[in-house]
Amino acid sequence: MRTTLTLDDKIAQSLQEKAHHSRRPFKDVVNEALALGLSVMDRPGEPFVYRVLPASMGAPRPGVDLVKALALAEAMEDEAIALKLEARK
Repeated sequence: MRTTLTLDDKIAQSLQEKAHHSRRPFKDVVNEALALGLSVMDRPGEPFVYRVLPASMGAPRPGVDLVKALALAEAMEDEAIALKLEARK
């Protein structure tokens, strides 16, 4: 099939060099490169493995019960709101 393509300059140069060094027609090198690229695109990629490194955030404040985290968060939020309201005065 005959078609017109617009190639990136670097890609076209690489293809021309490969055609020249292998002494093969440019269209054969382009077809081979496209076939190889398509075969790689059809394969599923390797899954990326995420690694999380733990970081110490220090010990909890004295008197803080971490089992009641929601109550702690609510109390801290109330304290922050109170400070903002005090700053407005």
